[in-house]
Amino acid sequence: MRVLLTGTLAAVAIVLAACMAAGSSDPLVGFGPNPPLPKPQKALLPTIGAPDAVGWPAGAAPKAPPGFTVTRFAEGLDHPRWLLVLPNGDVLVAQSSSEPKPPKGIRGFFQNLIMKKVGSQQPSPNLITLLRDGDGDGVAETRTVFARGVKRPFGMTLVGNTLYVATDHSVVRFPWSPGQTAVQGAGETVFELPGEPLNHHWTKNVVASRDGTKLYATVGSNSNIGENGMAIEEGRAAIWEYDLATGRKRLFATGLRNPNGIDFEPQTGAMWTVVNERDEIGNDLPPDYLTSVKDGGFYGWPYSYWGKVVDARVKPQRPDLVAAAIPPDYGLGAHTASLGLAFYTADAFPEAYRGGAFIGQHGSWNRKPLNGYRVVFVPFASGRPLAPAQVFLTGFLDTDEKILGRPVGVAVDRRGGLLVADDVGDIIWRVAPAR
Repeated sequence: MRVLLTGTLAAVAIVLAACMAAGSSDPLVGFGPNPPLPKPQKALLPTIGAPDAVGWPAGAAPKAPPGFTVTRFAEGLDHPRWLLVLPNGDVLVAQSSSEPKPPKGIRGFFQNLIMKKVGSQQPSPNLITLLRDGDGDGVAETRTVFARGVKRPFGMTLVGNTLYVATDHSVVRFPWSPGQTAVQGAGETVFELPGEPLNHHWTKNVVASRDGTKLYATVGSNSNIGENGMAIEEGRAAIWEYDLATGRKRLFATGLRNPNGIDFEPQTGAMWTVVNERDEIGNDLPPDYLTSVKDGGFYGWPYSYWGKVVDARVKPQRPDLVAAAIPPDYGLGAHTASLGLAFYTADAFPEAYRGGAFIGQHGSWNRKPLNGYRVVFVPFASGRPLAPAQVFLTGFLDTDEKILGRPVGVAVDRRGGLLVADDVGDIIWRVAPAR
């Protein structure tokens, strides 16, 4: 009876969601500095476009442009999410996951069902693994458990001989020395970040400023558009700054619904981030985005999107904040779940890639047709993003639109290859120029 009921509810949800018009089939719709912003749409339930996660067949791999090869740098991991390349070339992999929670109403029931279906809910491994490619053949022959018991680790950054790791509620630190293959314990807390009891967007990143004096940590919102009340959004939808010398922290930028990747544009040194935007107003609205981050800047959430476009669903409104909202620099397509960000600062790739941004797009679960499930490249010149973007690494969906893998974090390794964490395939892919 329960199986029948579940199937019936899912069928009803799909029928109701089908009332929303399908989105564009252009894979780069919503990309660029001035993407089209269609009128908002309404539906009784969110669009459901989640295929089954099946993993990669033996010997299969994503597809890169001509002139590149794709190899399995490491496989058999457990939900790898984020990457840090250490100065000696070792690679740290944070392994963590969203965990099942009791559903909140029928909407929560469907969301849990969908997240499990696409491989986004499981007991979190709470591991950091170290990978070492000592012979330089593009495959890690050494693998050790670097840290165990860190609660849902995600972002990682190194300052001198101290490794900082973002958990789902804090930033912790470990002593580090070159060649070290393991640390003990769950780390010493440096500063707390908003976390439980709800912790809707739990993934938190941490990066160090280029001079190593400050840390920057991302915190996503506790809701789609503040529907749980703004009191539980205190300190969220933001990037925090922490001064390592004084121990003081402050909000650096706000109104960013779910920022994840942060990196510094190599020519200007400016901070850039990728942000997941809101849901349930259309398959093509609003775009996720890549933007420079201004100290003290407000980017609209939840009251507006793409600068000053008001979201009429949010009550009460804040016209004072909307008036101050900064529009993003570059659209990345609606519901693409853009997460990873790495500027290419090496010289192994052709000249056209140098200084541009690689972005891991985890992929939509609430868009028809599906979008994301790839790594895209945005070229930069004079510190600014250029159009058009390039779809760089594809093939994460098979011909039946079943999920073979989902890219998350991206990083440039010491030899200039691009590493991509795939949390459904449980693989770290490496893309390098063909020899």
